[in-house]
Amino acid sequence: MARKKLPQFENVEITDVGAEGKAIARINNKVCFVKMVVPGDIVDLQVTRKKNKYMEARVTAFRKYSDIRQEPFCEHFGVCGGCKWQHLPYRLQLQYKQKQVEDSIRRIGHVDIPQVQEIMGSSLDRFYRNKLEYTFSDHRWLSQEEIDSERTIDDTRALGFHIPGLFDKIVDINTCWLQEEPSNKIRNVVKEYALANGYTFFSQKEHTGFLRNLIVRTASTGEVMVILSFFHEDEEKRVKLLDHLLESVADITSLMYVINGKGNDTLYDQDIRLYHGRDHIFEKLENLRFKIGPKSFFQTNTQQALELYRVARDFAGLQGHETVYDLYTGTGTIANFLAKGAAKVIGIESVPEAIEDAFVNSEINSIYNTSFYAGDMKDLLDDAFISRHGRPDVIVTDPPRAGMHAKVVEQLLKVAPQKIVYVSCNPATQARDLQLLNEKYTITALQPVDMFPQTHHVENVAKLEIRKS
Repeated sequence: MARKKLPQFENVEITDVGAEGKAIARINNKVCFVKMVVPGDIVDLQVTRKKNKYMEARVTAFRKYSDIRQEPFCEHFGVCGGCKWQHLPYRLQLQYKQKQVEDSIRRIGHVDIPQVQEIMGSSLDRFYRNKLEYTFSDHRWLSQEEIDSERTIDDTRALGFHIPGLFDKIVDINTCWLQEEPSNKIRNVVKEYALANGYTFFSQKEHTGFLRNLIVRTASTGEVMVILSFFHEDEEKRVKLLDHLLESVADITSLMYVINGKGNDTLYDQDIRLYHGRDHIFEKLENLRFKIGPKSFFQTNTQQALELYRVARDFAGLQGHETVYDLYTGTGTIANFLAKGAAKVIGIESVPEAIEDAFVNSEINSIYNTSFYAGDMKDLLDDAFISRHGRPDVIVTDPPRAGMHAKVVEQLLKVAPQKIVYVSCNPATQARDLQLLNEKYTITALQPVDMFPQTHHVENVAKLEIRKS
């Protein structure tokens, strides 16, 4: 049976920005989602997906560029998976992110909310990330111009980022605007040496090759960590590459490597070995130091993380006598940040290695009123746990993008602390949870924080106070 041909439309005006950064057009009273355009653009569209209530389409031609559109600053814009909002001025990015928060909570949460506070923009809209992971590939992404030229391309090795939706295609990066130097220098030194010396790059399809991943972590303290991942061991080649990197880039605090011969790139279950320096770097927030190892989680925008934690601390409103539970504590960053103002802080996290880091972070800051526990949140946070550690006066929760498990929300309602501070990286799942918590709580403040300029992602902090009976 022949596949039904999807329609095309001409001279369509883009009118708004919707969820997940997709722009919106309205065609025959139906919403159409379009990528890589901004309100005011007039375009021709090829529908790629058609449902009863909406369509998705790609641009086949621009008829008129919007007056608000700006020239992207990165040569990889539109191909690389990051920084998809470069064509939108930063002030407008902030407006649409604030609107996303408000729309999500009203549309999904269906709860009464106060006026949302003005979004906190990032002081840096480029070079704001403290961690990047690059992937080696023996089969880089070819541009349409290269394909159309029909010329023979002898070397298809690449070191860069995955093309969205294509696990085996890597765009070769020349300059990345996300992380400050020496990030670009490190990547280019490694790539140039590997190309010059015939090192094989990893094949995502065949699972062959030598070089697999490169991770660069930087800190506001000036310290730098580099982790090179190899698919198999070749000591001579590995040592030569690592030594060349140390000779070429003077300011590497920690140089580590891993032999990862398994099916996926994740390193959490791997033995990461120290080659030079120490096995950690330090980050600093206010007067607190945080130890960051190769597997540590830390907010990727350090400056904005500080602003986010200050909002959480302000919303918690601690007076010094409170018992605070920090759910999804990670490496205890928020717990340690709040500890000075509380009687005690109890952090819970599912990753045991993160809990080990949390203890260390308390120790190096001489914080003695914190304790940390590893386990699945929905199982660990039960009546027995609360009986042992005391009923919380304040709960701070910072769950992953999926939000809180329904059992966790049930327990929060059962325990009924006076205050809940909900930090979220996904306004949609936060709105869902706020609707459930609405049974006993009133939302008294909402503060969006932009952690990821040039993208549609936004964090939001909600302050909830128990209703007086």
